[in-house]
Amino acid sequence: MDFKALPKIELHAHLSGSISRECLHEIWLQKKQDGETDLEDPLIEMPVDKFDYDLETFFPLFSRYIYSLCNDLQSLTYTTNRVLQDFAADGVVYLELRTTPRAMPTAGITTEKYIETILSCIKKHNSNSKMKTSLILSIDRRHTIDTALSVVHLARNFRDQGVIGIDLCGDPSVHPISHLYPAFHLASSFALPLTVHFAESPASSSEEELKGLLELGPKRLGHLCNVPEELRKEILGKGLGVELCLSCNVHAKMITGSFGDHHFGWWWEHGRKGIAVSTDDVGVFLSPLSNEYALLAEHFNLSRGDICELARSPIDTIFGSEEDKERLRRIMWT
Repeated sequence: MDFKALPKIELHAHLSGSISRECLHEIWLQKKQDGETDLEDPLIEMPVDKFDYDLETFFPLFSRYIYSLCNDLQSLTYTTNRVLQDFAADGVVYLELRTTPRAMPTAGITTEKYIETILSCIKKHNSNSKMKTSLILSIDRRHTIDTALSVVHLARNFRDQGVIGIDLCGDPSVHPISHLYPAFHLASSFALPLTVHFAESPASSSEEELKGLLELGPKRLGHLCNVPEELRKEILGKGLGVELCLSCNVHAKMITGSFGDHHFGWWWEHGRKGIAVSTDDVGVFLSPLSNEYALLAEHFNLSRGDICELARSPIDTIFGSEEDKERLRRIMWT
C-alpha cells in the first residue's frame, strides 16, 4: 500500500518539533555566514540518525537550541513554510498545527506578531494546496495563570484568521497544574475546543490530574500512555478523540516495549472511532505520518481496509467546520 499517497489527517503536530534537521541546518548556515550565531551545527547537535530522545533530553533540546536558533521573523517564516510543505508532501490533507505563542524580544517580535506570522504562512499555503491547515495555541504546564489566560485571549482574537482551539502541553514532570484550569474554563466560555496531553508519563498520570483534566471537557486527548483500563472505558464512553503518537512513545520510552506493545492495539480493538494517528514531533523522532501508518500496518496486521478506516477515524473529532468534515469524507479513501 502506498502510505504516502493515502490521504491523511494530522491532529497532533508541534510546529517547532516538526522542523526537519535539514531546514534547521539551512538556517544555521545563513546565520553562521552572517555572524549571527555561535550555536553548533544542527546536524552535529541533532545527528541525522538520532531519534531516541527521552523526556529528560527532549524538552531541553528546544529551550537551549531550537528556540535559540529560530529567533527572528525570517527563521520563523522559513521554518513554518517548510513544515507545511513537508506535511503536504507526505500526503496530509488536513493539518491542525499547534504552537505555544512565543515572543522574541531580541527581534522585536511580540506573541501577537508570532501568531500573525504563522497564520500568514498558513493562509498563503492554504490558497494553493490540497492540504487545509489551521492553528491550535498551546498553554504550557510551566505557564502562570496570567500567561495561560493571555493565550486564550490570543486564540479568541485570532479565531477569524485560523486559530481553532487550545492545547495543554509541556514537560509532564511539572505539576500540579490546577492553577491553569481557569484558563481552560475561559476557553470553554469562548467555545474554543480543547485538546490536552493526557497521561503522558507517570508523573502526569495521578488520578487527581486525570480526573481534573477530563472535567475540563476536552474534545481530544493526546498520548494516553498511562491510562488505567477503567478510565479508558470512560473516555470511550464520552466519545473523545485520541491522538496516538507511536514512534514518539516508543523512542522516548514513554511506554514499555516496542511498536507492537503500544496501546494503539487496545484502542483499535475496543473503539476504532476517533483515533488520530499522529507524529507529535517529526523533526525529532524522524517518522512522518506515512511511516506511522506503515508501522501500524506491520505491527498490528492491518489490512488495506483497516488502514483506510483508521485514516478516516478522526474526521468527527477535528476542530474544523462541518464543511471541513464533509470535504474529508469525500476525499479520504474507503
